[in-house]
Amino acid sequence: MSAISSAKRALRLAGGLAAMLVAAPLAAQTTAITAGNVILDADSAPTGPATVLIEDGRITQIITGGQPFEADETIDLSDKTLVPGLIDLHTHLSGDPSGEFWRAAINPPEWYTLIAAKNARITALAGFTTVRDLGSRTDQVTQALRRATGEGIVPGPRIVTSGNTIAIVGGHGDTNGFRADVNDAITSGYACTGPVECAEKVRLASKYGADLIKITATGGVLSQQGRGLEEHFTAAEMEAIIEAANLLGLKVAAHAHGARGIEAAAKAGVHTIEHGTYIDEAAARAMKASGTTLIPTLMAFEGIKQNLGKQYYTPIVEAKIREVSRIADTIIPRALEQGVPIAFGTDAGVFPHGQNAGEFALMVKGGMSNRAALASATTGAAKVLGMEAEIGRIAPGYSADIIAVSGNPLEDVRVLEAVDFVMVRGRVIE
Repeated sequence: MSAISSAKRALRLAGGLAAMLVAAPLAAQTTAITAGNVILDADSAPTGPATVLIEDGRITQIITGGQPFEADETIDLSDKTLVPGLIDLHTHLSGDPSGEFWRAAINPPEWYTLIAAKNARITALAGFTTVRDLGSRTDQVTQALRRATGEGIVPGPRIVTSGNTIAIVGGHGDTNGFRADVNDAITSGYACTGPVECAEKVRLASKYGADLIKITATGGVLSQQGRGLEEHFTAAEMEAIIEAANLLGLKVAAHAHGARGIEAAAKAGVHTIEHGTYIDEAAARAMKASGTTLIPTLMAFEGIKQNLGKQYYTPIVEAKIREVSRIADTIIPRALEQGVPIAFGTDAGVFPHGQNAGEFALMVKGGMSNRAALASATTGAAKVLGMEAEIGRIAPGYSADIIAVSGNPLEDVRVLEAVDFVMVRGRVIE
């Protein structure tokens, strides 16, 4: 056989071996987490000693007691309680607390991308394995971060994002407080007037990868607009937004403080009300009729109150903070009295990221049980996202989103403020 023929034969053999290697899948890595207790979901009692088996980022089996198991890797958390990964339905990963609104005119988009990556890791380490991000500082920041955390490039939670917020011209969510040429230069491009233009902004958000739509249905507290906290969009504008979103398969989250703004947004068909500060009987009735869930964001109110009287905010903003602070503690009791469904969300970014779990104690203080508070951030929040078959429980087939704490959150939900171990999609967050 000639040297050339031998070389050709060797190449064919090498090619065949390479094809076999490509065709044969690698054996899946299995991980076993042994724990002193496992809370499978908020409706279940702790299991006692148990092992959770994970393969390819998903839970495959929960083995109770001292039954034997086989795994490639074992994580010993035998002195801890495993809990489903927590879900925060209202965050702003690309922002940190600041009363210096003018920084929006000097910080480049790259800065907010780095801030968002930092906060993604902090949020995950706090036990929040999924977040809904409602309003980026700049276009495409959270869409890119969603991909980066999903692919494991950046440590952080699963991200569901609205991208930019849709607002009325000059309202909360539009650029305010600068002279006209600066406002125009740094505007997000998502302010609208009239049903046609507002529907177009929904389609624009969809075009650029939004998972849902966020609107500011009323005035807001921390923006420089001083037009109160009531209804912003007309009924026709909100209906056009909801219709356009529904046609695209997108849900709508509505920032809403004033009671009539809450009522109007609920009647239009929004999926969630964010804040709900002045919720009353008529607003609650509209929410229940449309199946709208309240996301109370109590930590945001706590956070902004801490900076009152320190010249941290402008006079316009400080006046609005004092107005909402008088009533924020009664949001949960009023919602419970009216039978409005409540799910967990904090508005992290208004206060420091990583302190999200402080919301649990505030919910319990408002009248929720420990069990109901935990459900609001697990099974309840998963249902809001339409992901109840994917997250919110420790169960076979579910994503391996798992945290570990000392103690039992069903007895004292404050134990969730100190998380010892976090796994997102089967990846341990260091």
